[in-house]
Amino acid sequence: MKDRKRPDKIYIRLAGQNPYRSKKMSRLKAFHVVYARWCPHCVPTTVEPMRKAAEEIGLPCVLYDIDTKDEEMADDLVRKYGDWSDDYLIPQVFFEYKDGEFKHVLTGRPQGVEFTKRALLDLLDKTKKEQHLTSRGI
Repeated sequence: MKDRKRPDKIYIRLAGQNPYRSKKMSRLKAFHVVYARWCPHCVPTTVEPMRKAAEEIGLPCVLYDIDTKDEEMADDLVRKYGDWSDDYLIPQVFFEYKDGEFKHVLTGRPQGVEFTKRALLDLLDKTKKEQHLTSRGI
């Protein structure tokens, strides 16, 4: 008999549930956004929709402005979980889960503001749908 390694994460599928959707979304704790006020990809393109979505879902939205005292915390977050380089792209968006895990979910698109906006709207649509389904027990 082979010695099987235990999986790091276990996803539960309930009857009638989408097999590609994990229970992970039900454990969302907060949104985190690394941004700068001068960046058009950030304000208003990312910061405002993230604030609004957080309010709709009932989560905090933690903002880290890289041009303030938040810079060190922003750098730590991006270094640990995001698209890090000495001159990293912004905005960067992270989901924090109740188990303490962080997941990088978006970096501003260098192709242009419209590309960042589209990627963000797609992410928020998916997140809101999953949160709605989770809140209904589906």
